[in-house]
Amino acid sequence: MLNIRTFTVNPLEVNAYVVSDETGEAVLIDPGCFAEAEWNDIAQYINSQHLTLKHCLLTHMHFDHIMGCHLLQRDFGLQPEGHGDDAPLYKAVGNQARQFFGINLNIHVQPPLAKCYNEGDAVAFGSHTFAILHTPGHSPGCVCYYCPEEHCIFTGDTLFRGSMGRTDLQGGNDSQMISSLLRLATLPEQTTVYPGHGPATNIANERTWIQAVYNR
Repeated sequence: MLNIRTFTVNPLEVNAYVVSDETGEAVLIDPGCFAEAEWNDIAQYINSQHLTLKHCLLTHMHFDHIMGCHLLQRDFGLQPEGHGDDAPLYKAVGNQARQFFGINLNIHVQPPLAKCYNEGDAVAFGSHTFAILHTPGHSPGCVCYYCPEEHCIFTGDTLFRGSMGRTDLQGGNDSQMISSLLRLATLPEQTTVYPGHGPATNIANERTWIQAVYNR
């Protein structure tokens, strides 16, 4: 059984997830910590639960989801993993933030990516495996991490409760987003959705508006 702990970090309120199972192995999804105190809360939880971090998984590489990767490397010796189509965004994290806010936030240079995934790949930890679904639209390399046996999926900024991620940022694409949403709507209705921002939901609730909006 998965244990999912949510930490909401940085001014854009990104959901960072620590996901572990009975073996004590864990993954961290989207370490978007801007403040050291935010990271300390995550690190303290990992250490207090005696978890062994095996992977740092990025749903996509917009700056608000990746700002804490250097802290993860410093304290746990791990480098992040995600889809290669977002690698240019990852390398330009400071420029991303400057374009978004109009000021220089002095974001730390992040460590190199440890691995790039593609559609159909999988990532394993403990007794669980996440299937990787490539769901572009919000960015070229958006992915979802899907665990069918636990009926849950981590959707980043592709699917939120009652809405979807923006497509007007660098690399966004309306038609790709529609295709990605329609694909997610085909998952079993009991699947719990853990989004990159906001509260959790499920596919049954989101399928209703997706099919209504796109008339499929």
